[in-house]
Order: sequence, then structure tokens, then C-alpha cells
Amino acid sequence: MLQVGLSLPRSPGGAAGAFPTAEPAAGEDTGTGREVLGSSPVTIVVTSEADTWDIDTSSCLGCGQFVDWDKMPEPQQPAQIPRDVLSRPPKELKRLAREGCWAWSHAGRARLYPRLIQRVSCRLVTPDALVYRDVAGRLFGKLGVSSHPLPEFLEGCPMPTYCLSPHGVTALKKILICVGALFPDITHSPLLPALAALLLHYSEDEAQCFESLSRLIASNAPHAGYIDQSFLAHQASCMTFGDLANKHCPAAHKLIAGAAENVLEVYSEWLSWLFPGLPFGYAVRVLDVFLLEGQKVLYRIALALLKQFRLSVAPAGLQGSDVKAELQAFVRNIAEHVTADKLLERAFGIRLFSRKEIWLLQMANRKALMERGITVVQRRPSFHLAVDMQNFSSSTVTAQEMRLVWSWIPERFSLFPPLLLFSTSEDGCSLQRFYTCCEGYEPTVLLIKTTEGEVCGAFLSSDWSERKKSGATSGFFGTGECFVFTVRPEAERYEWVLIKKPELAKAVPRSRQRSPSPAPESRLGSSRDSRSSSPNHLAVPSPHRRGRLSPFLAIRHFLLPSKTASMFMSGSQDGIVIGGGGGQALSLDASLLWGHTEHCETFDNPPLCQENFQVQLLEVWGFQS
Repeated sequence: MLQVGLSLPRSPGGAAGAFPTAEPAAGEDTGTGREVLGSSPVTIVVTSEADTWDIDTSSCLGCGQFVDWDKMPEPQQPAQIPRDVLSRPPKELKRLAREGCWAWSHAGRARLYPRLIQRVSCRLVTPDALVYRDVAGRLFGKLGVSSHPLPEFLEGCPMPTYCLSPHGVTALKKILICVGALFPDITHSPLLPALAALLLHYSEDEAQCFESLSRLIASNAPHAGYIDQSFLAHQASCMTFGDLANKHCPAAHKLIAGAAENVLEVYSEWLSWLFPGLPFGYAVRVLDVFLLEGQKVLYRIALALLKQFRLSVAPAGLQGSDVKAELQAFVRNIAEHVTADKLLERAFGIRLFSRKEIWLLQMANRKALMERGITVVQRRPSFHLAVDMQNFSSSTVTAQEMRLVWSWIPERFSLFPPLLLFSTSEDGCSLQRFYTCCEGYEPTVLLIKTTEGEVCGAFLSSDWSERKKSGATSGFFGTGECFVFTVRPEAERYEWVLIKKPELAKAVPRSRQRSPSPAPESRLGSSRDSRSSSPNHLAVPSPHRRGRLSPFLAIRHFLLPSKTASMFMSGSQDGIVIGGGGGQALSLDASLLWGHTEHCETFDNPPLCQENFQVQLLEVWGFQS
């Protein structure tokens, strides 16, 4: 690395180390100012490689013309950018961005951003800078931008301007109008205006900013999108974030579920926590990594914010507070709680699943919204809590307890109200009747009230009819979305062990066949087939139906450390078993009157109630579509 001390110019009214700029003449779209020597030396990099670039006082002429330098934060330390940064492997480049390698270099961002975006895989026919100049010339000509309405896709979306000057705000509007003209399929995109505004700070002209934005819109990288472009896609992302918050921020989720009437409504604002919620200095740090890693980064940052928010809440909690307003105020004042470096460090310390798994979850959420009648051109509707607090009635849990259970289940199912499928008080204590009433419904919620007054249960992701595919072997089935829980005396949820410890498994190569399911060892009676009692006997599920999406957290997506890590649910004529490996989280005999609970490896749970218990009442709830 070659470091050269140099005094960069101070822009008129601006900060040392900023781009040289001047006030544009009337009617001009570009302009550069005369350099005036400052007094603060900064570290620069001089290189000669063809695929690298020089950062000096002339490398960014024209950049910064849209910026109000009085608003721009001054660099707090010299930037040290490796001379071969653009030739580094992708993994190394991501590390540098996460660590803030170019965090304090305005010139570095101005040179890096366009080159990084040029590497984004996008559709063959994607409008570029030349197209923008042509369209903008025909659209605007001598007319002012005010004579053109902003695109309809911006309705209800915030349009932050950050540190843009009035000239920059006008340029931003022109770019968004051209996006609307050249991408008519975009119907709703809250991220797009903020992204355009941030890129414009580091663009040499409107056309360059438009081309960068255009490539991100037209990205076709598998499982790694950048910008949601319809309400359907955006709301599916909101639901996906809710699912991730439910799994990775359980304390914050419980806090919000206890204070908000509609949890999904709170999570529907997750993107606004980042843009325009975060201050400019934090927002561009997010952009640094977003350009390299896509939407998954935004989930990470928002989850880190949620975790930090929980730490900042007073012991009294949020009762009586406007949760959405509290979150927005917290994000605006994030500098009082955590630095940008520490926020990113915590975000990347969260062990999320792969892009493909998150994509599968998002597609499942999208499908659920479509089943609710949401279309690509749908305007933002108002979602209400699925559980009707006035009319809900259960003999095992109160409406408030059911509301908490409903907040734990995946967002795509919580859109639908609960439907009672089976109750021992109405249908009798018959395992066969249990199967008959529950088959055809996926997923289901099992609730058990013991004679001691304890209440526990399980969320079961798969149809009970799946048990028939294992024949006489009574194999385990289900997915990693299954979990067990307690309601009384204390409410607690225990998820698949891999959610809290994803390092225990690796993604399965595409060529690998789906993993088999081990057979359970029932503690409540012998199986009619002696093979089912052998822990070494594997029951292989049948292949997935053609054309159907692979389920989120299906075990065949992972190389598991042992077969006991995926023993979710099982049923036979002798009883049902939920969770396995070293014990069973829940097991019930054929009479549905006696049960057993203990620690198991699949959910890493303690006993959910008294270890050997008698059932006072059992209910199974489905989802009314």
C-alpha cells in the first residue's frame, strides 16, 4: 500500500477532504469549482494498475456537485484503501466493506460504487447512462421538473434527501421520474428513493446515478435481490423480517408482542428503520455492504437494531407506549447507543441461514399473501391481528395466551385466524379421531392442559398424513419451523436447535439427495413392526411433488451433525411423538390421556411440564383460509 499525505480542497462552505465543487450556474446540471488548498492532510492511495484507480484531487472532478457540504459529516480518520482493492476475492472485499475500509473516504466511495455495481448480474437489456440522457432530454427539455408528477410507485414511500443540496434534490426527482418511465412494472418500492439519494451523493452526474440504480433494479442474481418492486414483494419481505426477528431476537419480539396490538404492523416498518431512519453516516455504511451482499444485509442490520432497542428499553417495558414511534425515535438517535462500526459488527455476528433458505421463506410468505388476495399491483392494505380477541374461545388457553402463541408462529400463517380442528372435550379421547380431524391441515398447533393446570404444546409444520408415507416404520417428518412451548406457569418457546446454533450444520450441495428421517423410539408402547424400535432404521420420505417449492428449513437442505437433530414429529397407532434424540419433548399414548415430557436434542428443551402427566384437555388448532 502506497500512502501519500496530501491536503485535499475544502469545498465552498464544506469540509476538508470533500469533493471539489461549486455552485452550479442557473440551468446547469453539472459544475466543478476551483480547488482551494486546505490544511488537513489525509491518506490517499496512488496506483498504476489498469483495474485499480487513483484517489487524488482530480479523480472525482464533478462528483459532489449535488451535495450540501455543510450537512456532510467530516471524516474522523484517514482512509487506508488497499491499492488492489478491486482485484481482491469477493469474500475479502466483503470483509473490507464490513470493517469500514472506505468508510471515511468520500472520494473512495465515488470511485468504488460505480465499479462495484457494474459487477452486479442484471438483465441483458438494462437502461444505462446514454438511455437516461436521451429520455431525460425528451422528458424535461426546457421544462422544470415540477411540471412532471413523481411516479405512482412512490406513493406512501418516504423520499429522504440526506445531505443533498436543492440542486441535488431536483436531480433526485428527475432520476426517479425517469425510473418510473423506463421501469413501468414497478408499483411499490420504499427502498428505491433512499437508494437513489445515497448514490447521488457519490455520482459524477445524474446519468451515472441512474445507471447504477438501473442495474440494481434489473439484478437477476439468484436468491440475492436488491430492491423489492411491488407491494406484494415488499410485504413478503416484511413478513420474512418478522419471522427472522421471531427466531433471532426472541426477547425483543416478546417485548413488542406484549405491547403492540399488531406485531406485523410494527415489522412492516422495518425498512424505514434503516432508510430514512438511520443518520447519513450510518446509512452509507449500510450501503457499503449492501452493494456487495444484497438484501440479506438489510435484514442483519435491522435485527441488530432490534436487539439494541431491547437493551435500551427501561425495565418497565413498553406498556402503554407507541411501539412504532419508540422504534423510530431510537433509530434516529442511534449514535447515542452504538457506533456504526459496532452496529455492523453485531449485525454480522447474527448467524442467519443461507440466502436460499431466506428466499424460500420469502416465496412462502409471498404465496400466503396471494392466497389472501394481494396482487402485484395491490396498494398497501391494512392488516389486522388474525386472532379475534373478542370472539376467540378455548378451553385450554385464554385469548391473551393464544395471542402470544400466535405471535410465535411464522408470519404467513398468522395472517389467518385459528380454526379448532380437534378437542378431547368434543371429539373424545381417540387417537384415530385425532388423525381424522387433523389430516389435510398444515400446519397445526397442539395445546395440552394437564390435570395439574400446566399448559404446553407444539407448533407442527407438516400434515399428520405424512406419517403414512413411512409405512410401518413410523418415521419422523416435519421441518425446522416446528417448535415446542410452554404457556403456564411460564411462557417460553423452544425452537429447532439449529436456529440458535446454525454452525452445527452446513448447507447440502445441490447434487446431494434429500436426507432420510430416523424412526422414533417410542416410550409409550411397542410398534407393530419391530424395526421401528431400532434407532438405526431410517424411514425415507417420498420425493417432493413436482412444481412445489421446497419447504423453508427442510432437513434435506442441511448436513446435520446427527439424525437426532431433526426428529420433529411422528405418529403411529400407538401414539404421537414430538421431538427426539436423548428423549422426547412430548409424547402421548393412544388414549390421549397420558403423556411424557423430557429434554430432547431436536429442540434442546427442558421438560415442558411435570415429566409424567395426565391430560385434562387437548386441542388442535388449524388455520382458517
